[in-house]
Amino acid sequence: MSLIINNPYEKPDKHWAEGKAGKLEIVHERRPASYEVFDARNNTKRVEKLELVNTIRSRVEQWREDGWPGVTIVTRKLLEHWHDRAEGVRQYPFYFCQLEAIETLIWWVEGAQVYKQGIAIPGDGGAWQRLCNKMATGAGKTTVMAMIITWQVLNALTYPKRNKDFSRAIFIVAPGLTVKERLQVLLPSEGSYYDEFNLCPTESMRQKLNQAEILIENWHTLMPLKDTARSVVKLGPESDEAFARRVLGKLAHYKNIVVINDEAHHAYRKPPEVKISKKQAAEQGIDLDEATRWIEGLDRIHKTRRIQRCFDLSATPFAPTGKKSTDTALFDWIVSDFGLNDAIEAGLVKTPRVVVRDDALPDTKTLRPKLYHIYRDPSVSEDLNRKAEPHEPLPKLVQDAYTLLGADWLETRRRWEEAGHTSPPVMLTVCNRTETAARIEYYFNSGDSVWPELRAPERTLRVDSKVLEKAEVGETAGSDKDYENRLREIVKAANIPETKKKRLLELKKEELLREVVDNVGKRGQAGQDLQNVISVAMLSEGWDAKNVTHIMGLRAFTSQLLCEQVVGRGLRRVSYDRDENGLFIPEYVNVFGVPLTISETGEGGEAPPPAKPSTQIEVVPERASLEIRWPNILRVESVIRPTLNVDWKNVSPLVLDPAATPIAADLAPALGGATDMGQVTAIDLEKLPDGFRLQRLIFQAARKGFAELSHGFSGTPDFLASQLVRIIETFLKSPLLEIPSLFHSDPLRRRILIALNIDLVVQHLMRHVKEQNVERLTPIYDDENPIGSTGQMRTWYTTKPCLSTVKSHISHVVGDAAWEGYAANVFEKRDDVVCYAKNDHLGFQIHYMWGGSRRRYVPDFLVRLTNGITLVLEIKGQDSKQNRAKRAALDEWVKAVNEAGGFGAWASDVAFKPSEIDDIIQRHNSG
Repeated sequence: MSLIINNPYEKPDKHWAEGKAGKLEIVHERRPASYEVFDARNNTKRVEKLELVNTIRSRVEQWREDGWPGVTIVTRKLLEHWHDRAEGVRQYPFYFCQLEAIETLIWWVEGAQVYKQGIAIPGDGGAWQRLCNKMATGAGKTTVMAMIITWQVLNALTYPKRNKDFSRAIFIVAPGLTVKERLQVLLPSEGSYYDEFNLCPTESMRQKLNQAEILIENWHTLMPLKDTARSVVKLGPESDEAFARRVLGKLAHYKNIVVINDEAHHAYRKPPEVKISKKQAAEQGIDLDEATRWIEGLDRIHKTRRIQRCFDLSATPFAPTGKKSTDTALFDWIVSDFGLNDAIEAGLVKTPRVVVRDDALPDTKTLRPKLYHIYRDPSVSEDLNRKAEPHEPLPKLVQDAYTLLGADWLETRRRWEEAGHTSPPVMLTVCNRTETAARIEYYFNSGDSVWPELRAPERTLRVDSKVLEKAEVGETAGSDKDYENRLREIVKAANIPETKKKRLLELKKEELLREVVDNVGKRGQAGQDLQNVISVAMLSEGWDAKNVTHIMGLRAFTSQLLCEQVVGRGLRRVSYDRDENGLFIPEYVNVFGVPLTISETGEGGEAPPPAKPSTQIEVVPERASLEIRWPNILRVESVIRPTLNVDWKNVSPLVLDPAATPIAADLAPALGGATDMGQVTAIDLEKLPDGFRLQRLIFQAARKGFAELSHGFSGTPDFLASQLVRIIETFLKSPLLEIPSLFHSDPLRRRILIALNIDLVVQHLMRHVKEQNVERLTPIYDDENPIGSTGQMRTWYTTKPCLSTVKSHISHVVGDAAWEGYAANVFEKRDDVVCYAKNDHLGFQIHYMWGGSRRRYVPDFLVRLTNGITLVLEIKGQDSKQNRAKRAALDEWVKAVNEAGGFGAWASDVAFKPSEIDDIIQRHNSG
């Protein structure tokens, strides 16, 4: 049984809950926004609901369903583009949690006021507003940050007077160098997240995004200057203006700055009544100095530059309360929540598995197995909580735990080697103090471990917290030659190129440690071959080693927050393959000693598969002669004369299916999933005849037809409307509108059926409505990007199988299906094909109407033939009404482009069998 029960790209519709006898049961509704308060000392747990977030969720959902009322044109284009899951738009759709996070922020800033009535988002006591997205590790926070920047900057440039809502000046604050380096993908340069995830709907908007002013800094830059006591000239304390100029640098001449706090749980305003000691803070993984200095620095910036708004992102946005229970308080300004439970149920992260039983006597207070929270055992806590020499043996329970965990690690390593992994699986230990870390390192490196494979000094890294802390701020740590030599031995033993080794060995030990730690499990990097990592701290945020499969916790865990932070270091997925139901295939991390309440307890499960090699898809500049260009057309209009005409002979019958149109519904009271069928009430449209009079339906249909035709009609609106009324009345009374006999014999039921399908009737008829003496079809171009081309495609990467090309401006054809690979081979070998391109990340699309809404159709290939024709070729295994609607729109597009001229001759076709591709090419070449 897998804990993954939700599609990552859809709104969660079920969740696990604790049922009878402590077993997990599926509840068929979305998990309410909440968090667990778990006191490991007293073995108690309670759930606190986030009522504000739950209310906001429902408001945002209604706002989304209503079409995002209140947003700007720019924002609407972005939202439509981000929700577009059509093939070729981006390699993977955005997760639901990413879209919900950005939509919630947009809703609060831009949404129509009616959707926000009665809602007040608390502040943190400061003068500037904070909004927090709570998102679990692995849920894609960095991508959401890129979405925030795209939304803010493009709107700020388009609507410069709305400086209270939008800004092009973005100040991103990170907790350390590791995260800061990870966030460089937010700078709008080549290879950034804006390109990788195709965040801009048009190339012109992407170019405009380059005008963003983005500064990424550590929180340490917000510290005041050190007192220069030894200075001869006493300059006094640094003024707020001088502070702002120093910290903001290139942003210093901007006002109304947007701040993004990454890992925002490091930044909170400590209320004066809260009394918390440094020891308490350390137990909760919190640096008090960091938290207060971070906020104080932003306050000083606000005084002189005004912080327009601050967006916080964190998996664990808690602040300490100072209470003896060690509870932590969630930020009050959280507006969206997708926690660890949600991420596990959606498969965004590995599933943690904890010990549910062992063959030793259980803990006397909790009846939990001793391996569940190893540090709680008195023999362990007393032994590990003292100063000890590295050679002193570890407590027996700890050694037994490593023997068991090591056995499972060995089996995982064997499977990984068979699967072709470049790097081994990693066992991560998080312990209570530096002396314990040294003892664990000695246990493995000096032969105490039962398993010889784990006696590998060159593959075992003890992370010196003091050195790492200095490395995170770019400072130099004290001299420790033994530790420095250990790091260098790890690099020398790594199976990486000698040139890479030479560069690494020239680094200072602080820089070298960061290189090793930050690149655990990454091919060709310093940490490629590590299999055992021992740390006192939780390691820095941003540490994203995907090959952590085993975690050992040897410290006190006094809150669920700490448990999530530790386990979070091992939750990054290796693969994103899905099963036949569209769910991610589960991957696991096995956990000893961390009392995590969210976990899978079943047996089985495969080790994470080896990472697939990725291929770089790019434009080949040397093949500029093979470039294919096309017009970007928003719609096609008919330039017509005042008299409308319908060629009734070519109008196909329209069948209205009563089975697809409900006209009545029964309702019954429900509670807890059960319904009272003795109290059924009905809603029946037949009881409302006044709403379905024939003349009313005719005028309603005419109004909808008028909206489609009025922009291209050269006569007066009254004349157009009167003709539409006549045409629609003729159609509704003609045999071309087919309705089953039961409805046909009952005029009211017939009218109800027509009313509920009025958009379908109008769409069907309007395709055949033409003005007499039609002169031409006129394409309406995209003003921002009127001409597209293969040369505009940005470099991207894929793990799908690829074919190298010769006759294409694009380096590869990505094999989404076998037919596409077959088609590419046909194009390559035929002499009558000059060049071709698979329409993947090119941006070539056709707009069409379906189901009452405007859709985008992305054909498969563009092929230029020797006779000068550019063929738009679609490959389909089966046909459908929607596919025929797509092709009708494409035919109209081709006709309009050919009549407008300037882009050569165009044609379109579809192949339903691979064998038809050759015949299609030959037919269009000889035509």
